[in-house]
Amino acid sequence: MLLMYLKVFLVGGLICTIGQLLIIKTNITSSRILVLFVVIGAILEGLNLYQPIVDFAGAGATVPIVGFGRSLAKGVIEAIRDQGVLGILTGGLTATAGGIAAAVISAYIMALIFSSRTKKY
Repeated sequence: MLLMYLKVFLVGGLICTIGQLLIIKTNITSSRILVLFVVIGAILEGLNLYQPIVDFAGAGATVPIVGFGRSLAKGVIEAIRDQGVLGILTGGLTATAGGIAAAVISAYIMALIFSSRTKKY
């Protein structure tokens, strides 16, 4: 059990470290890094290279934003098998609908609880 926690921490931490290094060392905005990670996850899933990482690290590979890209691609791949070309449009949203809904609802609740303020420099 302790070894699994270590694997999750190391892989998830490595993904976050790569993102932080990109923020610090490059002029890439954090939103572009976010998109880059989603695309990398989708590409790795499409090439069948992400599943071994998930098998090794579990939540350390599925929880970060790279895992969201993987879920989108996996949903599209499965929907194409079931529905044909129409699956390209519906598969990704169907596979990630629960996560997207949870994020929107959580953001709405936080917006009700906290008030936003302009950042002062």
